[in-house]
Amino acid sequence: MKFEVTILGSNSALPTTKRYPTAQVLNVLERFFLIDCGEGTQIQMKRFKVPMSRINHIFISHTHGDHIFGLIGLLSTYALQGRKSDLHIYGHRKLEKLITFQLEILETKKQYNIYFHTIFGQETQTLFEDDKVFVQSFPLKHGAMPCAGFLVKEKERPRTLLADLLDQYNIPIRCRQSLKMGKDFVTESGDVIPNKQLTKDPLPTRSYAFCTDTAPYKKIIPIIKNVDLLYHEATFLKTEAKLAKATYHSTSEQAAEIANEAEVKKLIIGHFSTRFKTLDEHLKEAQTVFENTSLAEDGKKFTIELDR
Repeated sequence: MKFEVTILGSNSALPTTKRYPTAQVLNVLERFFLIDCGEGTQIQMKRFKVPMSRINHIFISHTHGDHIFGLIGLLSTYALQGRKSDLHIYGHRKLEKLITFQLEILETKKQYNIYFHTIFGQETQTLFEDDKVFVQSFPLKHGAMPCAGFLVKEKERPRTLLADLLDQYNIPIRCRQSLKMGKDFVTESGDVIPNKQLTKDPLPTRSYAFCTDTAPYKKIIPIIKNVDLLYHEATFLKTEAKLAKATYHSTSEQAAEIANEAEVKKLIIGHFSTRFKTLDEHLKEAQTVFENTSLAEDGKKFTIELDR
């Protein structure tokens, strides 16, 4: 029951030899999601052994180049590999125009279908949902450029049946699904056996929020409240606070303040400016405000464990 984030790229607009532009892969209960697709993303996938063929959903936060320049290369590779399964891409409406144009110009012959889903239609939007997981988008603050954050969360699990007590009370199989859903059991004689006597609480759900390319934006706090893991951009240090404000980015300190107010369990900071050769000061600045902070480093994995 894995819930794991792999950092494929942690830098901002300009790649370096050690830090690629933004891209992440999530494995949530063996559902693989790609978030953003900066230049070199597929190279990083191969380097860090990401199963490319299992990615069926790609979420693009906005159409700045450092978040999309790897996408046409990935789609072309899928065509060359003979991919046949459908691919869903979620992003701004301009993204569909761009990718469609590129595929046409390159005369890409593919055997798979691409389905584009437009976001920015409303404040919070459910993009993907099945019986175990859902993904929502929400607006960030990146100047005139529409930019979305993403919330990935497990759905609440059914309650766990206590097998010995089920047998003891001779509870028929047809009634057990309703017990998982929290209903009490009523015997043929009309006696009520409370649900909590026959079941135990399920394992807690896990959640991840992705917030890149944004000025500090307190409207997101109710949305990301109490998530297990928050990724928040920290392009600059507080010494560059004026530059961060002018470019609608955040400092490490500001990212930590958002994490603190949202009462998240763990913070990852990333999207670092190329001007910084080392990131020790980013980590120190954030940890002064929010101790449980880690750096987004290319190839690093963050696993949310299941705890009772």
